[in-house]
Amino acid sequence: MAIEGKDNPQTRPIRLGMVGGGKDAFIGAVHRIASRIDGRYELVAGALSSTPEKAQESGRVLGLKEDRIYDCFLDMAKREARLKDGIEAVAIVTPNHMHYPVAKEFLKRGIHVICDKPLTSTLPDAKKLAKAAKSSDALFFLTHNYTGYPMVRQARELVNNGDLGTLRVVQVEYAQDWLSTDVHNKQADWRTDPARSGIGGSTGDIGTHAFNLACFITGLTAESLAADLQSFVPGRKVDDNAHVMLRFDGGARGMLWCSQVAPGNENSLKIRVYGDKGGLEWHQEDPNYLQFTPLGEPQRLLTRGGAGMSASLAPTTRVPPGHPEGYLEGFANLYTEAADAIRAHQDGKSTATLVPGIDDGLAGEQFIDACVRSSTRNAAWVKLNG
Repeated sequence: MAIEGKDNPQTRPIRLGMVGGGKDAFIGAVHRIASRIDGRYELVAGALSSTPEKAQESGRVLGLKEDRIYDCFLDMAKREARLKDGIEAVAIVTPNHMHYPVAKEFLKRGIHVICDKPLTSTLPDAKKLAKAAKSSDALFFLTHNYTGYPMVRQARELVNNGDLGTLRVVQVEYAQDWLSTDVHNKQADWRTDPARSGIGGSTGDIGTHAFNLACFITGLTAESLAADLQSFVPGRKVDDNAHVMLRFDGGARGMLWCSQVAPGNENSLKIRVYGDKGGLEWHQEDPNYLQFTPLGEPQRLLTRGGAGMSASLAPTTRVPPGHPEGYLEGFANLYTEAADAIRAHQDGKSTATLVPGIDDGLAGEQFIDACVRSSTRNAAWVKLNG
């Protein structure tokens, strides 16, 4: 899907900058790969680390021009906004506490933002960022990457088409085991530090993914929840396990479990949705298949690119059925759809997109906040926007 016509403003790759994602970072490399898969972006600038030496080294390794490698994101925002060939969009892949200050500076200069989740490290910052995004002419995208998987989109269509009927039960879980001990490395240290990650540990890191996935597929809005949060590892300052009951608008009920202390689980994200006409089930670690069971009929196995897959989902899949696609391609779908929206915006048009945005991010922060409020009150029921 490489884009031809590099000199055509509407088909040339979007000039992309990146904040964070330098040496030894995990998610920055994922974003860079995803942005390149369909040839829609070219990384031309970066403030890749809060440490100047690491920022410079990381920029050189990635082949950036010396004058487009920045030690400070604010310097980058100011200069790139003035350049004739400055960046058109920026990917923010920093620890959570930096999402708001970085995004704010680029948004107010009209530079489109593609931000990793969760939205921010605190609900007050999320509300301020939502205000900044809505007052900016630039677009804001949030990379809840699992929404880009073709069979997740297929599940959403089944719900939208009424194939499950009136929804009754939503069960979603995201289990990992990598924080089962008091491990210390770059990724673990900031994710278990409330000053950088926020008040939510597993709830913020992976619980928001599970929550977003449930809302994305079902189209439901969670109104209240009751959460029981634990920090099983001695001395840990944020939760590493959570059990959450959910009440959705319209009467549906849900259960969410997220854990980073579940031995034998790597990235075990699973969802089951049941209505009065049928049910569905999807597993992230086997993402090319979706189980759909109409009530009273045999179970159907829908495959990515196979018979029964919605024709509207063809752009989200790149290779024939049986050749697995997954994590990177799901990310790429979000980047490509964001590129379509950016180009339409530059042409004075708007286009519908399924890429999560500022409202989804705000909902995720309300989820984290409500989980913590509920747990401190012995798992009392609380409103998400209370």
